[in-house]
Amino acid sequence: MKNTRKFDVTFEVAAMATDSDRKSLLRNECYSDFLSEEFDVKTYTAHAIHHAVITEHLAKLAEGISQLDKELHCQVVARHEDLLAQATGIESLEGVLDMMQARIAALQSAVDRIKTKIVDPYNKIVARTAQLARLQVVCDLLRRIIRILYLSKRLQGQLQGGSRELTKAAQSLNELDYLFQGVDLTGIEVIENDLLFISRAHLEVENQAKRLLEQGMEIQNPSQVGTALQVFYNLGSLKETILSVVEGYKTSVHESIISALDIKVLTQPANIRGAPGRAVMPTPGNTATFRAALWTNLEKMMDQICAACSQVQHLHKVLTKKRDPVTHVCFIDEFIKDGQSDILYMFWDSITQMLSVELQKTTEASTFLKQALEGEFPKLLRLYNELWKRLQQYSANIQGLLGSSGSGLDPDLTISETDTQDLFTNTKPDYDLEKALKASLQPYEAAYLSKSLSRLFDPINLVFPQGGYSPPSTDEMDSIIKTIASELNVSLVDPGLTIAVAKNISKTVQLFCVKSEHLLCTQGDASQVIGPLTEGQRRNVAVVNSLHHLQQSLTKVISMLPSFPPAAEQVLTMSLEAVQTLMDNAVQPLLTSVTDSVEAILLTMHQEDFSGPLSAGEKPDMPCSLYMRELQGFISRVMNDYFCHLQSVDFLYDRTEAIAQRAITLFIRHACLLRPLGEGGKMRLAADFAQMELAVAPLCRRISDLGKAYRLLRSFRPLLFQTSEHISSSQAVGDLIPYSTILHFLFSRAPAELKSPHQRAEWSVARYSQWLDDHQSEKDRLILIRGALEAYVQSVKARQGRNFAPVYPIMLQLLQKATSSLVER
Repeated sequence: MKNTRKFDVTFEVAAMATDSDRKSLLRNECYSDFLSEEFDVKTYTAHAIHHAVITEHLAKLAEGISQLDKELHCQVVARHEDLLAQATGIESLEGVLDMMQARIAALQSAVDRIKTKIVDPYNKIVARTAQLARLQVVCDLLRRIIRILYLSKRLQGQLQGGSRELTKAAQSLNELDYLFQGVDLTGIEVIENDLLFISRAHLEVENQAKRLLEQGMEIQNPSQVGTALQVFYNLGSLKETILSVVEGYKTSVHESIISALDIKVLTQPANIRGAPGRAVMPTPGNTATFRAALWTNLEKMMDQICAACSQVQHLHKVLTKKRDPVTHVCFIDEFIKDGQSDILYMFWDSITQMLSVELQKTTEASTFLKQALEGEFPKLLRLYNELWKRLQQYSANIQGLLGSSGSGLDPDLTISETDTQDLFTNTKPDYDLEKALKASLQPYEAAYLSKSLSRLFDPINLVFPQGGYSPPSTDEMDSIIKTIASELNVSLVDPGLTIAVAKNISKTVQLFCVKSEHLLCTQGDASQVIGPLTEGQRRNVAVVNSLHHLQQSLTKVISMLPSFPPAAEQVLTMSLEAVQTLMDNAVQPLLTSVTDSVEAILLTMHQEDFSGPLSAGEKPDMPCSLYMRELQGFISRVMNDYFCHLQSVDFLYDRTEAIAQRAITLFIRHACLLRPLGEGGKMRLAADFAQMELAVAPLCRRISDLGKAYRLLRSFRPLLFQTSEHISSSQAVGDLIPYSTILHFLFSRAPAELKSPHQRAEWSVARYSQWLDDHQSEKDRLILIRGALEAYVQSVKARQGRNFAPVYPIMLQLLQKATSSLVER
């Protein structure tokens, strides 16, 4: 190792010594081309021949070779000691290498000896292992063959047992399929015949199970369907079979939809004798035949869809209730365990998509078909609703059939405890089956509602011509109502359609109101009550009568419709409220004018003298006052000249009763404000109270219908002749008669120094009456009365009077009682 290290050091020193000489030699231009890594002899030679004299170039090359030889010689002479040392190191290295080679040979010899001892046992082990593996394979094959022979013999007996042993035969085939997995049994003579028999048996069992399933589905026999499903479960093909069956029903339904909507089939009877090549389109003469054929085909299509859905639903029900008797696995869980969706949901979704796609496709291709479906949309919707009801009814029936103990099911066809849901009776929260079914009808529903609205608007636009001023006649109103009733009757096939049509009718009523409102007279002659009925007032009355006719007729139509949806009724009721509002607005100016005239007439009582005493010759039954006779004549004239033309008595009295109540309230108010009031005036006023009932009688059905106002009138009359003490202790005061009204009346019994509230404020009676109307609160009125009493007290103190008027303490007591009653409230 020392020699080797010395050799390396010597070599490095020599290399460093010659490095400078080598660099000086390399700087010579003669050798620069030879140092390039891309140096090529042929290229260099060709270049030298073309660009230089060959002799000179050869001389340069010879000179360079000589120079290199000299340089090498100098290097050897300069480093001969190093070179000798390296040569010595090489000899030492050769010795080391010889020693290593000897040791390697010894190791190889030892390995050969060990190999000789291991290889033979290893080869024996490999051979014995292979022999054991073959023995195990043979044993496995023998066991399989024995089991196959046994199962084949048992299978023969099971096949002879017919459909009763079909599930056991399927179980045997399933076990045989397991025995066939992973091994090749071809060429084994002992089971060749059995393999052929098993193959034929497998095909026969599948065919029998398919026939049993088809028969059970067709006759809705859950026992047969359950048996067939058990067979396919034992064969391991349950999922594939179910998907195949459902796909078959999808195809059948799709074909029936296409056939029902095929325009060529629908128009074929009308074109049998037509010339070849002519377009197959219905003509106006055979449109009825075309539509009859269309609806017949659609009814058949719905029957086929219902039958297919019923069979798939029956299959789904059996799957949810059927369990394997060995593993107790529910078949529906076995079907959906790999993420497969519910078969009924999957089938129904496919059916609804087929209907949407085919309806859209055929209506885009045929204008006649589109017009038929849009024009008779309620009939199409009725078919859909009947389909849905039939499916729901079938769902309820099959639930009871499978849940009953006497349904004829196999003993292993047990009821699943978790099976309580059904798509057609319990809608999923995230998927509405009925909505999905009717989604295909949305374009036709929108078109039908648009045409329905047009049919509803047409008679209204006809009876309200542009620029006209006459409301519709009775016949024209009957035509409008007939159109509305027709649209409602047709829409009763579906609550949703009824609500939509009701909204159209609401728009129709709104249009009628707008047209009628344009006819109303809003000028000054609409509210005049002096002369005879003006033309504007006649037109307003006619408009109110037409609105009333519309309201009553529409209400009657709604009441006569069977099973009318509450939501639709609410829509129409709200539209009729708009009619009622317009009727009120039409007569309100006249009612307001009548009310103002009544108040103006009652104000004239203050122009008459009620201060006189009772003369001895006057009779107890005195005639009424002039203002009362004027009021009676005015009300009678108003009812005969203005209101008698209104056809709705209930509408009239509901509005005029308010006038009557207002008249009584004003009469009592102004009667209380009369000052001074003598005994003769009391008698006249009592007669006026009696005549007041006769005056307002034409404004109401019965005078007693006026309620509190009538009771107030009857209760106040006896107080005219009672003393102030009796008046203050009357049971009617505070309960029926307001305290403020009694206090106003007691002012009439006070001396002139005790001024009434309006006299103290220097208001006219009319202004004070307006103030009372604006301040309905009893508290505000009592405060004003208190101010009048306090002013009276101050005036008495100012003149240094010793006594107050006899009525003052009574009034003060009533005021305190009224104030305390307000506090208690």
